[in-house]
Amino acid sequence: MTRSVIVVGGGISGLTAAWRLRGDAEVTVLEGAPRIGGKLRTGTLAGVPVDEGAESLMALRPEAVRLAQDVGLGDDLCDPAPAPTTLWSNGALRPLPPGHVMGIPTDPAALAGTGLLSEEGMARLCHEETLPVEPRAEDVSVAEYLGGRLGQEAVDRLVEPLLGGVYAGRPDRLSLRAALPRMAAVAERGEPLLKALRQMRTPQAAPRAKTAKPTPAPVTVPVQGLRGGTGRLPLAVAEASGARVLTGTRARELQRTPAGRWRVIAVTGDGPLILEADAVVLAVPAYEAAELLRPHAPLVDADLGAIQHASTAVVTLAFPRTKTPLHKALPQGNGFLVPAVEGHTLKAATFLTNKWHWQSEAAPDLFLLRTSIGRVAEEHLLAVPDRHLIRTSVNELHHAVGSIGEPVAARVTRWERGLPQYGVGHPERVTRVREAVDKLPGIALCGAAYEGVGVAACVATGTAAARRISEG
Repeated sequence: MTRSVIVVGGGISGLTAAWRLRGDAEVTVLEGAPRIGGKLRTGTLAGVPVDEGAESLMALRPEAVRLAQDVGLGDDLCDPAPAPTTLWSNGALRPLPPGHVMGIPTDPAALAGTGLLSEEGMARLCHEETLPVEPRAEDVSVAEYLGGRLGQEAVDRLVEPLLGGVYAGRPDRLSLRAALPRMAAVAERGEPLLKALRQMRTPQAAPRAKTAKPTPAPVTVPVQGLRGGTGRLPLAVAEASGARVLTGTRARELQRTPAGRWRVIAVTGDGPLILEADAVVLAVPAYEAAELLRPHAPLVDADLGAIQHASTAVVTLAFPRTKTPLHKALPQGNGFLVPAVEGHTLKAATFLTNKWHWQSEAAPDLFLLRTSIGRVAEEHLLAVPDRHLIRTSVNELHHAVGSIGEPVAARVTRWERGLPQYGVGHPERVTRVREAVDKLPGIALCGAAYEGVGVAACVATGTAAARRISEG
């Protein structure tokens, strides 16, 4: 008899689980929103497809790119235009020199002349390898460890803007082990950081016979995109899974039946809906999973409920590119990140037309870009009408890149409580949660709240959840 599985949550994590379970179970996906995809959403602006959530897939870890290939989107994967990571810092756009790891230069001398750090900040950074080291057994915040090794200015102006772009978090709150695991490993071994980072970036050549010809190193890019938008990925995964997908259906309660099955009570626009299955995958935000698991695992409820979330907004803008004399002033590069200490509202801007060739082809007369607003504890910045976020974005763009005129179209997409925060002790919290859930037969968790907020990490958790259900 074929098993039945309910996947609660139709983001990329839940859809991946459904796809992995194809052929092994009858799968029903419940999604509370009117559409599937979660934070992978492609809309239109001025008639052109634009991503309103994640606009790229991590390519340095393979899960998301392989999934796109597996569901028939491999030919539409594309690389971004090459460009340095750029910071809007100290009144100018300043590229980070090559060879950095999460903003930290492996060769501090490369920062000379960039204006990214003061003389005092440079001297402090260069002093890192002379500092005493001792192993750290416990998890600490990113700021506590990196500030002690590199100085607070380097954390504020080099590391924070990159972390803010990923987590919308703050270095003084983010877990070193969760956010920067490779650096956490250095801390645990008690090694100088910059030396260790240089070794990480230097590939170790495997021994080979003297007569062997050298093999060229593969060219890798940190991210890839999808022609037409990354919002195509969840749609393709859902179709390939063969699962029954019910949108506008929000799970409100999870019950254990006398027969040992699971009952999901959901609400829809037409009234309540009750479904039963042999197993359930919870692919919803931590606070929703906590509510559903409360009657069955109180400790899980407490740990999941302790995870904070940051709200953000994406402002997508279209500027005329060929119908105004100002078009020659349109910015170069792929965008910029903004250190929080600069005091601006924007935390990032992405120049979509420059970054993705397909968007330039789709709108040759427009320059498309998007700004990002909101870090944890910055909800006040979002408590304004959409038109204010648009105006703020345009004004700050003018300060950053010069006058680029007025947009001909704009859209604001809000992601309320969209990014879970990996506070100090997060890995231990996730371990406790998973150990407790392992005691509940037929229940699995996946999503951004656990081992990574990126698309690739979410795909990995969906795969692991499907494996647990199949093997359970």
